[in-house]
Amino acid sequence: MRLSDGIELYVGRKRSDGLTFDRAASNLRSFCNNVNDLPLDFITTQHVLAFLNGPHTSTTTWRGKHSLLRHFFEFWMSRGEMPLLLLPVLRPPSPQTFVPYVYTKAEIHALLTAVRVCQKYDECAIDAQTMRTFLLTLYATGALLSEILALRYEDVDLKRAVITIRSNRFSRSRRIPISQDLREVLRTYMRSRRGDRTSCAHLFVTKIGSPIPDWNLVKRFQKLRKIAGIARHDGACYQPRMHDLRVTFAVHRITSWIRKGADLNRMLPALAAYMGKVGLASTEQYLSLTPERFRKELDTLSPGRARKHWRDDPKLMKFLEEL
Repeated sequence: MRLSDGIELYVGRKRSDGLTFDRAASNLRSFCNNVNDLPLDFITTQHVLAFLNGPHTSTTTWRGKHSLLRHFFEFWMSRGEMPLLLLPVLRPPSPQTFVPYVYTKAEIHALLTAVRVCQKYDECAIDAQTMRTFLLTLYATGALLSEILALRYEDVDLKRAVITIRSNRFSRSRRIPISQDLREVLRTYMRSRRGDRTSCAHLFVTKIGSPIPDWNLVKRFQKLRKIAGIARHDGACYQPRMHDLRVTFAVHRITSWIRKGADLNRMLPALAAYMGKVGLASTEQYLSLTPERFRKELDTLSPGRARKHWRDDPKLMKFLEEL
C-alpha cells in the first residue's frame, strides 16, 4: 500500500468517528509529499526526521506532528501493512511562558470604533452591529466565546437585566445580572433583529440568519485588531486574542474593586461564580495580571485568606447563591 492510499483510508476512518481531522489530514499529506509517496513499508526513521526537522518548526509543532505520525504508523503496523518503525526520540516540551493580553479601555474603544470599517464589505458574513454587540457582550460579561455564541433570545431577560449562560462544561450554566449599559445595547440590537427572529433562535447570527461559526468570528477579530492598531510589544509570540476580553473583564473588575477599597475575600469568589469558574484558584490567577501599582493594596485587602476559607463565610455563601 502506498502512503497516499494509507493516509486517505486513515483520514476517512477518523472522520467516520466524528472527528473533523482537517489539520491532521493536511500534515499527513505534507509528509506524503515530503517522502514522494513511498510504499508504507519503505518509510524509514530518516524520512520521519527529515519531515519533523523542517525549517521554522517550533517544539510544540514538532511534538504534535510526532504524535500524529506515531498514531498513524501504529494503525498500519497493527494491520500488517508496515514493519515496526522506530520513531525519533520525542523532544521535551518547551516551557510555557504564555501570558494573556489585557486590553486597556482605550484599546477596547478602538476595537469598537474599527468595527464599522472592518465589517463594511459585502463579503463579510457578520454585519457591523452584530459584531459590535457581540464584542460588548463578551467584554461586559467575561463569558467564554462559545457561551456568547450559544446565547438564544429566551436567554436574555431585559426586564430583569439578567442573561442565562448555558454551558456543558463543569456545570458552568448560570444566570447573571448585566449592567444598564449592556442592557440598552442588547435592547437596541434585539429590536433591529425583530424581523428575522423566526429564522434562527440564536441571538447572534450572520447576515443570512444562521449561527455564527466560531472560526469566522476569530478570523474577523484578528483583522479588526489590526485595523484598530492593537499589537503586543512585549516580545511575546502570541498576538492579542478575542478570548483575552474575558481576562480583561476580570482584571478591570479587580482593579475597580481595589480603587474602591473592596474586600477581595468577598469579591473574588463572586467573580468566580459570575464567570462560571470551577474553583477560586482559577480566578485568583488574574491578580497577577492586575497593574503592579496596586500590589500594596492586593497584599493588604485580603490578609485573612490563609487563615479562613471563603466557603466558611455564611454571608458570602448567601451572597453567591443570590447571584
